[in-house]
Amino acid sequence: MDRTDDRQLIRRLQSGDEEAVRQLEDRYGHRIFQMALRHMKNREDAEEVTQDVLLKVYRKIDKFRGDAALSSWIYRITFNTAMSRLRTHRAERAADVERNRVLAQRNEDGGAATPRHPADWSHMPDEELLRRQLRDAVANALPGLPEIYRVPVMLRDIEGLTTEEASTRLRVKDQTLKSRLHRGRVMLRRQLDAFTTGLELHREAA
Repeated sequence: MDRTDDRQLIRRLQSGDEEAVRQLEDRYGHRIFQMALRHMKNREDAEEVTQDVLLKVYRKIDKFRGDAALSSWIYRITFNTAMSRLRTHRAERAADVERNRVLAQRNEDGGAATPRHPADWSHMPDEELLRRQLRDAVANALPGLPEIYRVPVMLRDIEGLTTEEASTRLRVKDQTLKSRLHRGRVMLRRQLDAFTTGLELHREAA
């Protein structure tokens, strides 16, 4: 890729040229998608990562200092965005594992009620530091969700209630609960994007 063309594209993006946004997608969209697909393993998530990356590049282009090639900067954002989404998926799966464990225990106890406990985030297959950081990131992100979406996420993914139990507590239909839960998970996932992308996506000038 001609770096002169990239420099022109950067200037146009920084000036808010809408045609440059389309050119950015034409030039890098496919390669972003291919890299995202290698990590995400499914097209739907890879497409979401691609759109997230293009939006981040557009929003952060003023911070790009040109220390490295534009392509390198974009691929760094792509990798971080994909890793963030994978870690969020793992957190959701950890909550599912804990919920299933609680339900299995209740069945073994003959259906007797058992105390509710937060999901055991230590089951995540990452290093201890990453687990602690992600746990803190989730704790910080949850209060930022509107209550109508935060409560379903807390009840289902943290406390481990079933859909029926959560909908009964909130006095809503199961389908309403599922809809709010899905929306809450999407919002939480977006807030957690910052967990790995961070603010410094490039090397500071010496």
